[in-house]
Amino acid sequence: MAHNPLVSIVVPAHNAEATLARALDCLLDQEVVDWEAIVVDDASTDSTAAIIAGYVERDARFRTLSSCAYSAAGARNNGISKARGHWVLFLDADDWVDASFLVKMLAALKTAPDAVAAYCGSRRVMPDGELTPSSISTEVAIQPFETFARRCAIRTHALLVDREKIVELGGFDVSLRTCEDWDLWQRLARLGGPWVMVDEPLAFYQTGPNSLTRNSTQMLVDAETVIARGFSPDPRVEHPASAHANGAIEAHGCTASEALAWFALWNAASDCGRGSRSINTQSLRALPAGRKWAREIAKVVFDGLMVGSLSVPAQLAARWDRFSGPLAELIIELGKVWGDPVAGRRVQYHLEQMILDVDDLAAPRRLTRTLGIRVDARKPTPTELPEGIDQIYACLMMDGQIEARVQFGVLGTVTRRHWIELILNSVPPERHANSLSGDKRAGRRPDRDSHFGKLAQLAAQARRLVRSSPEATGPLAAPRRAKAADRHDNDRTSFWDRHFAIEDPWNYGSAYEQEKYERQLEILPAGPIGRALELACAEGHFTRRLAPRVDHLTATDISAVAVGRARARCGDQPNIEFGVLDFVADTLPGEMDLIVCSEVLYYLDDAAELRRIAKKFAEALAPGGSFISAHAFVLRDNVEKTGFDWNTFGAQVISETLAATEGLVLEQSIQTELYRIDRFRRMSPDDVTTQPTIDHVPIRARLEFGVARNVVWGGARALRRDVKRSERRQRIPILMYHGVADDGPAALARFRCTPAAFGSQMAWLRANGFHAITSEQLETFIANRQPFVGRPVLITFDDGFQNFADHAWPELRSNDLTAEVFLVTDLVGGSARWDAAIGPPTPLMDAGTVRRLAGEGAFFGSHLATHRAIDGLSSSDLAAELLRSRMFIERWTGRPTTAFAAPFSVTDRRLGRLAKECGYRIGFGGRHGPADLDCDPIDLPRIEIRGDRSLDDFVAIVEAVLE
Repeated sequence: MAHNPLVSIVVPAHNAEATLARALDCLLDQEVVDWEAIVVDDASTDSTAAIIAGYVERDARFRTLSSCAYSAAGARNNGISKARGHWVLFLDADDWVDASFLVKMLAALKTAPDAVAAYCGSRRVMPDGELTPSSISTEVAIQPFETFARRCAIRTHALLVDREKIVELGGFDVSLRTCEDWDLWQRLARLGGPWVMVDEPLAFYQTGPNSLTRNSTQMLVDAETVIARGFSPDPRVEHPASAHANGAIEAHGCTASEALAWFALWNAASDCGRGSRSINTQSLRALPAGRKWAREIAKVVFDGLMVGSLSVPAQLAARWDRFSGPLAELIIELGKVWGDPVAGRRVQYHLEQMILDVDDLAAPRRLTRTLGIRVDARKPTPTELPEGIDQIYACLMMDGQIEARVQFGVLGTVTRRHWIELILNSVPPERHANSLSGDKRAGRRPDRDSHFGKLAQLAAQARRLVRSSPEATGPLAAPRRAKAADRHDNDRTSFWDRHFAIEDPWNYGSAYEQEKYERQLEILPAGPIGRALELACAEGHFTRRLAPRVDHLTATDISAVAVGRARARCGDQPNIEFGVLDFVADTLPGEMDLIVCSEVLYYLDDAAELRRIAKKFAEALAPGGSFISAHAFVLRDNVEKTGFDWNTFGAQVISETLAATEGLVLEQSIQTELYRIDRFRRMSPDDVTTQPTIDHVPIRARLEFGVARNVVWGGARALRRDVKRSERRQRIPILMYHGVADDGPAALARFRCTPAAFGSQMAWLRANGFHAITSEQLETFIANRQPFVGRPVLITFDDGFQNFADHAWPELRSNDLTAEVFLVTDLVGGSARWDAAIGPPTPLMDAGTVRRLAGEGAFFGSHLATHRAIDGLSSSDLAAELLRSRMFIERWTGRPTTAFAAPFSVTDRRLGRLAKECGYRIGFGGRHGPADLDCDPIDLPRIEIRGDRSLDDFVAIVEAVLE
């Protein structure tokens, strides 16, 4: 009985005398010997038959068949009918495989006994023998049918497949002149079963001027047939996997029309590579137009250009003139199809960058938008800018070697001085040493036609526009008031005088303070009160309300400034005597019926001083006299309960100390979540103590931001001052938000946190010891290589929605945090029209709101002027937007603007350098993750906080940065 080989190799050959020997020799080189080769002579009229006969005579594993199919598909089918191997390889007569092909593919199949096929990577071979980079589709191993329904992802001979499955499926479809292999792989994948990937380029595909892949018209016709079959039931497959019986599922990839459009794009690019101008605009209409697809579209065009021009990547730039005309027409047509010429330019930029990335620029390369050149890094000379060019891709050369590659936007002539700046920033100092001499004209105004001259003209235009625009209403932003002094100032009087340098430093007239005054009056002892002493009366707001309740009131404060204001406020109250008194150092008047001392005992040096002063208070009271204290709860006393985040003791310690003072007993206490008001009585010798009355009452007054920002509700897991002392770190989370609102288009839910969710996130940051910093502070840490202190966080918002002012800013202020908002300056006061296709555009803050929030402590940066993605803007338009946006924000806020965030998080290689030239120092692009001390400040990463995630997700993201 005849031996059945492990592998059958079917080789169709038609007039293949020039290439057939190479294909058959690769089989003889195989490390696995258990194979047969069936070489099908398909009506050849050259010496193909003689070549085949020579191999058959030389090695019995070769067999031959004669065929008149006049197609590779028919010839392969004839070969299949005679094949005996378990696995089959289809090898065209002009292709070959690596000597390790069979051993590696069979080894992979052995690891997956139920696999129907193994596939590998491949490389094209151009007529000059040059090889393209390896290509392999990882998607086939994941979802083979969904992949083949949309595209042919594997070369014909990059596959080792189960022969019985091929026979079951009926072999290749001879009605297809092209794409017949794609059609068969699609049917094979519809059966289900794993496909095993061998991630190596083991298959080599000869590309020549007569290759069928260059017949774009036929390819497009056949591809449309194959794709249509992939998206519908296929009666040729009798036993499909249930998941694939009805065809591809659109949710698992693009639609059928999109798949055909991608194929049509490749064909159009291939035609361009041949110099052909045949563009089927209709077939391209289904291409996705979103900016995120620009690079993918450019990659497809790049691949098509290689095949059409018979070039490897490194040859494309040198051959640009052969296809630049048809390619320009294709790019223009893409812009028309999308109704957006900028989108076409975006593809152009991506494509030109890809082409120059693989070129050594041995000669200047003038593409459509980009000039590629070599520059002597030791002796740079000026570079004139050809018409239409707005970016330069340069190889900086030293000693005949490429030292660095730089790509930058350019508006005019690149002067020697400009080149020196670029070289100094791109080449390590030890390489250029002192070889670059300075430009003696450095102090002169730049030439009008130079890059910096053009930039100066754009800046002047921006300044004129800003000056001619209406002034924003409201005062300019003032710097946040610094703390007056440390509470341990050696000179207590000076310390308090500095506090009272500004009238009403604690907003005594607020509803919160007034409610507290009411409760202090409620706790006064019953009956007449003769002599009363108020310590730390400040500016007399409570003094005025207390005076009618006592016969005589002595109101005192350590600050003469405060006493003066109190005297003026209470001038119509005849029973008040004012005086300057330091109750820590001075003797207190004695035999008082009432002493009131509120909101001041936090400022004592320590608990020992508090005990001494408490004793002093008791001694100043007459027997039976009352002492009233109103103080806030502080986290230092009990970190697990709501309290103010002050570096001192608070109401709990004060109350306990007073209760432990000899002669004092607590009679009544009114307690809220934030403060307590206690009334103590000095015991008489014959007094009997009783249980105090404790009343728990809610706070009904609204808290001003100045109060709320110091409160940590529900207690803290970490205190800011503690982590600042103990923690140093190399990384920081930079959080990126967009909107804070309950409602909006469902498609934008990811970019919208609810106010409740955002409030919970900010409260978590506050309770865990985080403090907010600005981008300028972050830049300083990075520049000085200085580890971050404590737990800093940079909170950013893109777009400048009005809901930031309505919902986000109040939550930030209440949690003693701030944020940096990136504004779209041309649209300030309007709406987010870039989202108009999704739903009603979200309103944006106007200039007056920006100015007000800046005065309250918010920070603002640029989101450019129009919210267009920068990779589609010309270099001139990009510079104009950077300049105009910065100048408008500086006018509205009264502060320098040094930071920008790229719209849609889209950047390119021009942005950072051009932004610096336009006055920015800090930039946020498309990188995701935490920032660290090694980051480039002009290209900082951020962490997107999505609206469709939970608080637990937020906590996990932030805590991961701390680890």
